[in-house]
Amino acid sequence: MNMIRTGLAGLIAAAGLGAAPTTASAAEFINVLTGGTSGVYYPMGVALADIYAKGMEDVRTQVQSTKASVENLNLLQQGKGEIAFALGDSVELAAQGDAEAGFPQPLDKLQGIAAVYPNFIQIVAAKDSGITSLEDLKGKSLSVGAPKSGTELNARAILEAAGMSYEDLGKVEYLPFAESVELMKNRQLDATLQSAGLGVASLKDLATTTEISVVSVPAEVAAKLGGAYAPGTIPAGTYRGQDADVATVAVTNLLVTHSDVSEDTAYGMTKLLFDNIDTLKAAHSAAEAIDPAKATQSLPIPLHPGAEKYYKEAGLLQ
Repeated sequence: MNMIRTGLAGLIAAAGLGAAPTTASAAEFINVLTGGTSGVYYPMGVALADIYAKGMEDVRTQVQSTKASVENLNLLQQGKGEIAFALGDSVELAAQGDAEAGFPQPLDKLQGIAAVYPNFIQIVAAKDSGITSLEDLKGKSLSVGAPKSGTELNARAILEAAGMSYEDLGKVEYLPFAESVELMKNRQLDATLQSAGLGVASLKDLATTTEISVVSVPAEVAAKLGGAYAPGTIPAGTYRGQDADVATVAVTNLLVTHSDVSEDTAYGMTKLLFDNIDTLKAAHSAAEAIDPAKATQSLPIPLHPGAEKYYKEAGLLQ
């Protein structure tokens, strides 16, 4: 995996991280598991790793670009990361041990740090494909994310709720965000489904060179999904050429750790997350939705004791 040493000194300086560092055990190492570099997890993870490097004593950090949710959760279980971004529905399936989703056995070491911001299911088609609805995807080519990624699990669930499957499509591509966009630019792909924060870089890039249609996930489909899914809206103007609000569904992203991470480290990671939300907002606008009052709501796994300690001190848990 590609390990990238973080270095956002400008962001950290702008955030004013001059306070006394949060204590962690000596010689701690924090590997932040993210996603593809054109998604939202990656810039948020880079900012988070820099916050931890500057704010915790005797801590070294790295950022790992991955295939996102499913891979991240399996790496945590193996002790190959200390904190990871993952979709809430993927975390729930991991805790249950859903083999079809990529978890042959229940991942029993996973523990929560925080619910952070929602991922919006964003289905974007090339305008000249004629796709304006989920029904129009029949017989067309669609990229659904890397195999058994969190995005791909979302794609399967949405098509099923709409009474469809991959067999109804003309072709299914299992590609990360940036690669999907490149195929669309080259007229080799009709549409892409991307589960990400609003304003994801890959779709912004696509909209600058290609006329697009943003496809709605209607309310009746959202109602069938239930569970970790909630109705959402992609506001008009999120992407160039998108002139109206588009209904969709959203899934909450979680920051997850594992039980072998020390209580001091998990406490520090949680506290510094909320002490430096402005730094995360500077990294990506999706962080605007991070709210400590909602951070412990509807978690499908137990909180790490270190995170629980922070929330109790902050008056957010009894």
